[in-house]
Amino acid sequence: MGAFIVRRVLLSIVVLLLITILAFFLLHIMPGDPATIMLGMDVSQERIDSLRSELWLDRPLLVQYGHWLFNAIQGDLGKSVSFREDATGIIADRLPVTIHLSLLSLILSTIIGIAAGIICAIKRGGILDSVITLLANIGIAIPIFWLGILGIYSLGLHLGWLPIQGYTSPFDDLWLSIKKSIMPVICLAIPAIAVLARQTRSSMLEVVRQDYIRTAWSKGLRERSVVLKHALKNALIPVVTVLGIQLRTLVGGAVLVETVFNIPGMGRLLVNSVINKDFIIVQACILVIATVVLLGNLLVDISYGWLDPRIRYQ
Repeated sequence: MGAFIVRRVLLSIVVLLLITILAFFLLHIMPGDPATIMLGMDVSQERIDSLRSELWLDRPLLVQYGHWLFNAIQGDLGKSVSFREDATGIIADRLPVTIHLSLLSLILSTIIGIAAGIICAIKRGGILDSVITLLANIGIAIPIFWLGILGIYSLGLHLGWLPIQGYTSPFDDLWLSIKKSIMPVICLAIPAIAVLARQTRSSMLEVVRQDYIRTAWSKGLRERSVVLKHALKNALIPVVTVLGIQLRTLVGGAVLVETVFNIPGMGRLLVNSVINKDFIIVQACILVIATVVLLGNLLVDISYGWLDPRIRYQ
C-alpha cells in the first residue's frame, strides 16, 4: 500500500508541474502589458520599465517561470497587480470561503446522491425509481447560474426567506452563515446529486446480479446487511471516481455561484483577476485550485486501494 501511495503522490507532483507550466505560458502570451495596466496610460515609460523590471517582466519567459516557481515553493506567490497586496494573503482570505461552500456541497451531494441511487436500485422499475431518475435527469440539465437566479427571485426577493448575496463566516455568526450558505450550497449540490444518484444506481444494479449477492440472500441475511455490507462496498469504485470528478466540478461551479451570489471566494477572485489581467493572482489561483483538486484525486486513488485490495498490487 505504501508503494501504491508513493506512486500516486509522484504522479500528482508531475501533473501539478505541467499545470503550472501551461498556466504560466498561456497567461504571458496574452496581449497587454500588466505593468501598463497597473500604472495606467498616463505615466512615463521610465516608471513602466522600472515596474517591469521589479516584476521580472523584462526577463525571458523561462527565467520568469523559474523565478515564480522558486518563490511559490517557498510560499511567495507574488504581489497582485490590481490589489497591490501579496497574493498569498489575498488567497488566504478567499480560499476558506470556497472550501467551506464546496465541502458542504460535497457532503450533501454524497449523502443524498448515494442514498437516492441505492433506493433506485433496490426499487428498480417502481414509481420511486422513475421519479428519482426523472429528477436526476433534470438536475443534470439545469444550469447552475439559472438555478441561482431562480433561488434569488423566489426565496430571496419574493418570499424574503433567505439573504440574496454575500458571505458570513460561521465563526462570526453561525445562524446568518447558514442562511447565506443555503442557496449557494444547494446550487452546487444539485448537479452532483443527480450524477451520483445515476452512477450509484447503475453500479448497484450490476453488483446485485452477482453470485455472491444471491449467496448472501440465500443465507438469510437482512436486506440492510446485504445492501450496505456486500453490495454497496463493491459498487463504490465507480461512484468514488465520480466523486473525484465532482470535486473539479464544484470548484468550477463555484465561479458561477460566487458571481451570482456576490460571494468573495476564489471563483469570483479568479474571474475578476482575468478581466483585470492580474496575472499574478490568476497564476496563484490556478496553482492553489490545481493543488486542491489533485489532493482530492489522490484521496480517491488511495480509496481505490482500500475498496479493492487488488488495485494496490497492480
